[in-house]
Amino acid sequence: MASPFGKILLITGSSEYLSDRTRARAVAGIKAADAECEVATATSGGLGAGEIAGLTSPSLFSSASALVLTELQDLPDVAQGELLAYAKDPSPDVAVVLVHGGGQKGKGLLDKLRAQAAVHEVKNEAPKYERDHARWVAGELRDLGTRIDEEAATLLVAAVGQDLRALAGAADQLAATLDSGSEVTVEVVRRYFGGRADVRGYEIADAAIEGRINVALEQARWAETAKVAPVLITSALAAGLRQLARLADAPARLGEGELARHVGAPPFKVRVLRRQLQGWEPSGLARALDAVAQADIDVKGGAADPAYAVERMVLQVAAARRR
Repeated sequence: MASPFGKILLITGSSEYLSDRTRARAVAGIKAADAECEVATATSGGLGAGEIAGLTSPSLFSSASALVLTELQDLPDVAQGELLAYAKDPSPDVAVVLVHGGGQKGKGLLDKLRAQAAVHEVKNEAPKYERDHARWVAGELRDLGTRIDEEAATLLVAAVGQDLRALAGAADQLAATLDSGSEVTVEVVRRYFGGRADVRGYEIADAAIEGRINVALEQARWAETAKVAPVLITSALAAGLRQLARLADAPARLGEGELARHVGAPPFKVRVLRRQLQGWEPSGLARALDAVAQADIDVKGGAADPAYAVERMVLQVAAARRR
C-alpha cells in the first residue's frame, strides 16, 4: 500500500455517507501506515490566517502527523491561499485529508487543488436512479466477495430503500450470512427482506398496473393489516406509472442501455415495462396518474380513511388500463 504521507486526499461529492466512509478508511490507512501518527481534525469555516501552516506542521511528539479538514467549501479566502501553497510543496511527514461537501461553492479552490501533483481526488456522488442504486449495491456485494444478479439487486433496493447506509448494512448482512462465493438471488432477497414495506408496495403496484385487480386488492388489504404506510403504496404506483409513461414517450431506435437511462430503470425492468405497456394507452396512463396523485393527497391527510383511498386508487388504476 502506498504511503499516505506527503500526499493530499481530496474527497468530494454529494453523498455524505460515502464521504464519511472514505474519510474513515483514509484515517484507518494513515494509522496503519504509522500507528503513532497524530491525527488532527478541523472544520474549515473557523480557520484564520496562519492556522493551516500550524495544522500541517510536523509533530513534535511523533514521526508523522495528519490533518483531516472538513467542510472545505467554507474555507475562508485567507486560508485558501495557505492551503494551495502547502499543496504545491507538501511535507513528507504529513498526510492531509480534505472533505468538500458537494455543490458549486468552493469550486475555484477545488480546481486549483486538482492541478497539484500531490492531490488525489475521490468523488462520492450519490446514485440517482433505481438502476444506479442497484448497480451500487451490486458493487458493494462484489467487494465483499458475493455476487448478486440484476433483478435481485433491484429487489433489494426496493426492499431496503435508497438510503446508502441501509443498503450497505443489507449487503454486509447478506455477505455475512451466505457462504463465500454464493450468489444472491431474488429468492434470497425475498427470504431475508421480503417482509419489508417497499417490496409489498411494488408488488401491489405491479398487480394494479397489470390488471390483476384481485391480487392488488388482496395485497393492499394485507398491507393495511400489517400497518404498511399507505404513502409507500401510492409512491410505488406513481413510480411504476411514470416509468411506463417515459417508456411510451421514448424516442424510437434507442439501444437497450440508452432506453434504460431514458426510463430510469435497469434493462431487465425495461423488459417488464414493455410487457406492461401493452395494456395501456396514453390517455389511460394520464387518468391513472391523476388517480394516484389524488390518492397521495388523501393518504397524507386529505381523507378520513387512507385504506379506502388506497383501494379506490387500485380500482381506478385498473379501470384506466386498456382491456
